[in-house]
Amino acid sequence: MFDQFDLFDTASSRQAGDRQIDIEQLIAEAAAETSVLIGCETSGTVRDAFARLGYDVWSCDLLPADDRTNRHIQDDVRNVMASQHWDLICIMHPPCTRLCNSGVRWLSNPPPNKTLDDMRRELREGAELFSDCWNYDTPCLSIENPVMHKHAKALIRNYQPFSQSVQPWQFADSDSSPDNVKKRTCFWNRNLPNLRPTGQLDGSTARADCHNASPSKDRWKIRSKFHVGMAEAMAQQWGAYASSVRASK
Repeated sequence: MFDQFDLFDTASSRQAGDRQIDIEQLIAEAAAETSVLIGCETSGTVRDAFARLGYDVWSCDLLPADDRTNRHIQDDVRNVMASQHWDLICIMHPPCTRLCNSGVRWLSNPPPNKTLDDMRRELREGAELFSDCWNYDTPCLSIENPVMHKHAKALIRNYQPFSQSVQPWQFADSDSSPDNVKKRTCFWNRNLPNLRPTGQLDGSTARADCHNASPSKDRWKIRSKFHVGMAEAMAQQWGAYASSVRASK
């Protein structure tokens, strides 16, 4: 009797293991067939998070990729969006200097070596880029940007309030984590669920690395840095959602 139950349990475990392997294979196949574009990114932080899960992911920017990967397209994101079908488009770091609320003062009091006409032109160009991305017809879309001022909102076609705002520390796994920092990040999502925080911290130990960045020619790049914990949550949650939308068609 013991041997019979032992054989049954072994067979059941083997079947359960086979089913688990089948499910994992189906998930991997779905990811490989899901095309993802990470726009306005040179660091590869978000692209690599999707790549680690097996997605057919590409990044693009006017600048080359920091790591010189062949998974990066050096071109205007609008051209890349229109070049093929994408199941998920995430515009992670579009130029936002003239759109964000923190820089609204420059529109009436230009910084050194800039004129009011420069400010107005850069504002129009930033709003046009956001508009073109926001109104692009794609199954799943997310655009990351800081909080916008009223002048930017007025210029954006079909403007809607951001879907959610999160902080990197909400995705950090320890006080010493590089992600345990303060940097309010807003997402404008279309046909995507809000991102669920994956960390357990309360923000009380979060650092202000972004705001304390020293003046330099690369300060803009330091301040636009995206964080790994948030990128991994996007890949896990939004990647799976985009795959399910693709499978339902």
